[in-house]
Amino acid sequence: MPFIDALKQRWRTADTLVCVGLDPEPAKFPASFANDPDAVFRFCRDIVDATAPYVCAFKPQIAHFAALTAESALQRLIAHIHAAHPDVPVILDSKRGDIGSTAQHYVSEAFDRYGADAVTVNPYLGRDSVQPFLDRADKGVVILCRTSNPGAGDLQDLVVDGQPLYQHVAAKIARDWNDNGNCALVVGATWPAQLREVRAIVGDIPFLVPGVGAQGGDVEAVVANAKAADGGGLIVSSSRAILYASAGEDYAEAAAEAARALRDEINRYR
Repeated sequence: MPFIDALKQRWRTADTLVCVGLDPEPAKFPASFANDPDAVFRFCRDIVDATAPYVCAFKPQIAHFAALTAESALQRLIAHIHAAHPDVPVILDSKRGDIGSTAQHYVSEAFDRYGADAVTVNPYLGRDSVQPFLDRADKGVVILCRTSNPGAGDLQDLVVDGQPLYQHVAAKIARDWNDNGNCALVVGATWPAQLREVRAIVGDIPFLVPGVGAQGGDVEAVVANAKAADGGGLIVSSSRAILYASAGEDYAEAAAEAARALRDEINRYR
């Protein structure tokens, strides 16, 4: 099933807009994982299995795995999600973007090597750097628009022809790049006004919204400003607040409770 269709189906059947970011940091794992050579996979697998009932997607962050030389764990983890939770799509958070054949290799990395259903990409190099991703009509292309980090405005807020750059990015994606209907936008929870502006520009294109939880984004403001016309349209991502809800042996149960609580909080405001 194409990514966008799978996402919409998951929104309906599970009644959730929560995405759990999988950002392994072994120093934060419970003590029982010390000296375990397979700790990265086992910890993330346990989080996935515990939180799956409450999520619309999982989002592993590639740098967290690569820095630990745990790329094989990432491959196994995505394969496990597909096998054990086939209705939950996987977004590989890699923020790729390059030209020519390099871009095509990044496409193969995300979709063929790792088996992701969608990937985050950076549009700064222009359409030709994103086109190989767009051409995979069955896969999702989640494009950075107005990100959640403090320095986002250094470039994204620059005024071009009377509008901030991020609004030009949003309009171009909605108008010119979404021919296959497989685009989504990254718009941070830390910028409620910008969420509202981008939603007005792009209609019902899905938003991946990082920044709730540890980054302090307000759930009520996110839903009020960013929901689509049907009350959905959002992939609200939380990583650390769910992954490390407990440092004890109840880590999986605590993660499940944190994911369930976030789901319920989002749904209160829809």
